[in-house]
Amino acid sequence: MADTVENLALIMANLSHSIEELKATIASLNSTIDSLKAENEYLKNNNELLREENAYLKRKLFGTKSEKITHSMDQLSLFDEAENECEPELLEDISYTRAKKKQKGKIDIKLDNLKHVKKVYDIDEKDRVCEECGSKLSYVGEEFVRHEVIYEPAKLYVKDIYRKTYECRNCRKKGKAVMLKAGTPQPVVPHSYTSPSVLSQVIIDKYVNHMPLYRQESEWKRLGMELSRTTMANWIIIATKEYFIPLVNRMHELMMKESHIHCDETPVQVLNEPGKKATSKSYMWVYSSIKESKRPVKIFDYRPDRKATNPQEFLKGFGGTIITDGYYGYNHIDGVTNAYCWAHARRKFYDALPVDMKNASDTLANTAVEKIARLFAIEKQIETLSPDKKAKIRQEKSKPLVDDFFSWCKYNQNKVLTASKTGRAIQYALNYEAGLRSFLEDGLVPMTNSLYERTIRPFTVGRKNWLFSTSTKGAEASAAVFSLIETAKSNKLNPYDYIEFILDYLPQQNLVEDPGRLDWFLPWSEEIKEEFEIKAD
Repeated sequence: MADTVENLALIMANLSHSIEELKATIASLNSTIDSLKAENEYLKNNNELLREENAYLKRKLFGTKSEKITHSMDQLSLFDEAENECEPELLEDISYTRAKKKQKGKIDIKLDNLKHVKKVYDIDEKDRVCEECGSKLSYVGEEFVRHEVIYEPAKLYVKDIYRKTYECRNCRKKGKAVMLKAGTPQPVVPHSYTSPSVLSQVIIDKYVNHMPLYRQESEWKRLGMELSRTTMANWIIIATKEYFIPLVNRMHELMMKESHIHCDETPVQVLNEPGKKATSKSYMWVYSSIKESKRPVKIFDYRPDRKATNPQEFLKGFGGTIITDGYYGYNHIDGVTNAYCWAHARRKFYDALPVDMKNASDTLANTAVEKIARLFAIEKQIETLSPDKKAKIRQEKSKPLVDDFFSWCKYNQNKVLTASKTGRAIQYALNYEAGLRSFLEDGLVPMTNSLYERTIRPFTVGRKNWLFSTSTKGAEASAAVFSLIETAKSNKLNPYDYIEFILDYLPQQNLVEDPGRLDWFLPWSEEIKEEFEIKAD
């Protein structure tokens, strides 16, 4: 009996030990399961992010470059839907001027800006005879037949400059030499054979026609002149230092008195920059007045990096509103109000759309794009109104839509992966909510920074052709030249005529004694606009 009890006790002890081992095993397995679940969730999320990134890259590589969304016939365009879904009174109380549609078949070519030469075709006197009775025909008048645009190939010639010298013969008899020489204009580049016209053409070809200097070499050779890219580059740098930079500095001073400024930056490669690798990025910072400005000005500012100190230094003393894409470098400038670009916010949601747009309608990204489209639809209708009227309509019609958009962002913030494109787009919008709302209060603040994008486009197109600047001096010269040319274009001036005028007349000015004279040469001065403004039809 005792043995039986002892055996049972041993069995119980073993069972108890086994149970503890099983519990430990179960706990370990549960831990492993939890770990595998977490790992699986991570891999699923990571896979989703990679699929999203892959779809984005495929769309960037093979898809349309436009952000306009193509819909099936049974799906409304986002912008059409905005008009259809808005309350009727919203559209009725917004008055604006719609541009007239061009009639098909009519050629709309502007010729008034060109010089017109009249050519009249006549009948030989011997043929001015009536074929019916043989009487001499009498002149009745002339009729207009058509316009023809004539191209005259460029040509070069050398102007050999002499000056006459006079002396006083009476003083000469007395042993005293009194001479008087005729004055001549100062050269645009000392000790050089270039002229304002040649240097202007070099500048316009490079910065407007996007023709790099090495390609210009062959063009000048074709015209009969050996002109190296090094010589042309030196001419540009000298002209920039002597004439363009003083003008740009004055433009900068006056820009600081503006109420609103568009700001952005784009990379540029400079090969021989001290302390940096040739492959490293430098930046061209671009500042532009708003389209309502009475003094349209655009300034390109070359800097070796993208540090926040760059806009802080440039905008020192400015106390208005800056319109930007939300880059942190603009967020710590004393005394300014930040307004952010809705196009950048929209682009982040657009990038989150699936490759197959048939599957886009049920996505959060598509919902956001549609909500923002309704805001743009209102802006399109009020673009010709005064700032005060814009602000009033924005408060009445746009503000409720903006409130709804940010409420939607907050509601869906935790429903998507933070690292996903949709999650990042929502977070971007929420991070910059205050700046994105700025346009509601100020009729001079546009919804987008698109004016900047139009300003920077000539630079980015040119950059594709000449790839890089060889030196910091070259980059600084490019910045100054772009500033003058783009400001001239904004003031509706002919860029070539304006640049040639500067190079022709500024060398003759004594700006040290009369610095105020510089204002006369600014693109918006009445004298300059009267002389070089391209007249509209």
